[in-house]
Amino acid sequence: MATRALLKALTNPTFPSSSLQLLSISSISRSVSTLVLAEHDGGMVKTQSLSAVVAAKALGEDNSISMLLAGSGPSLQEAAAHAASCNPSISQVLVADSDKFKYPLAEPWAKLVHLVQQNGGYSHIITTSSSFGKNILPRAAALLDVSPITDVIEICGSCQFVRPIYAGNALCTVRYAGANPCMLTVRSTSFPVPSVAADSKSNEAPISQVDLSTFSEDCMIKSRYVKHTSQDTECPDLGSARIVVTGGRALKSAENFKMIEKLAEKLVAAVGATRAAVDAGFVPNDLQVGQTGKIVAPELYMAFGVSGAIQHLAGMKDSKVIVAVNKDADAPIFQVADYGMVGDLFEVIPELLEKLPDKK
Repeated sequence: MATRALLKALTNPTFPSSSLQLLSISSISRSVSTLVLAEHDGGMVKTQSLSAVVAAKALGEDNSISMLLAGSGPSLQEAAAHAASCNPSISQVLVADSDKFKYPLAEPWAKLVHLVQQNGGYSHIITTSSSFGKNILPRAAALLDVSPITDVIEICGSCQFVRPIYAGNALCTVRYAGANPCMLTVRSTSFPVPSVAADSKSNEAPISQVDLSTFSEDCMIKSRYVKHTSQDTECPDLGSARIVVTGGRALKSAENFKMIEKLAEKLVAAVGATRAAVDAGFVPNDLQVGQTGKIVAPELYMAFGVSGAIQHLAGMKDSKVIVAVNKDADAPIFQVADYGMVGDLFEVIPELLEKLPDKK
């Protein structure tokens, strides 16, 4: 029907131009296709990126979702195979296999997104509000000459989104009226990945290689990869852990912060920290929870010696159950805590360590 109307508009000089405009807008609103920029590690797509697929599905029932993976070597092919079978909503997996993408630098990734968008003509491009997404999406948006919408926590339609403002104290509804593609970063904690059965080979999405013959080298000039450092720990990933144990500046030293790590080990929990604790050098900055760190929403969040600055609360207040221990009865953390205890953490934590059973 839409095709016949379009042909009529193009061949009939008397056909009203306003009707053609309405037809064009209507067609665009019905045609939704999404490109998900995904991270992978150890041959698996990261859970946060699977949350971006959940968000993409909320854009429309007939949404065609493609996932873009980049890197080099066998782990990339393993991740592509995982992506093809991990979610039936994914209709296609695009793989850019090149040493240019060995490291997640913004310049080559942004140019890759630009190339794939030119070929695919997607209506939406989505990634998570992680360091990966925050690094790549703004540069890619600049190349595509569009304004991205960041930190989306709710999708109300293909063009309407909800995001927090004022450090999470208010929510803003944004309606996108710009040119395609609409580019989004989404909070993975707001789009939880449902538990699914074992991977099904019968519903695998096709895997296609991205044609990189026109990809130039000039994007590699301005930055270079130096190194990647991370804690050697058996604790769960902070962004997706069911339990998070966080320490603040009140722990006073890196040596004392080991109490938090021991407690987390017994609870099979992830370790978090406030910005003050990170700035003091107690733990690496990849453990920071808050507006400028990682956004978490675990089933249980335990805060020891955390005052509850507004920037920290913005990163954890969506947790299902919040437990706080602080000597200051007026600490802001108690305003969001489900269970609060006014006490000395140097007495409370050793008692917990003594009474909790060892991890099996």
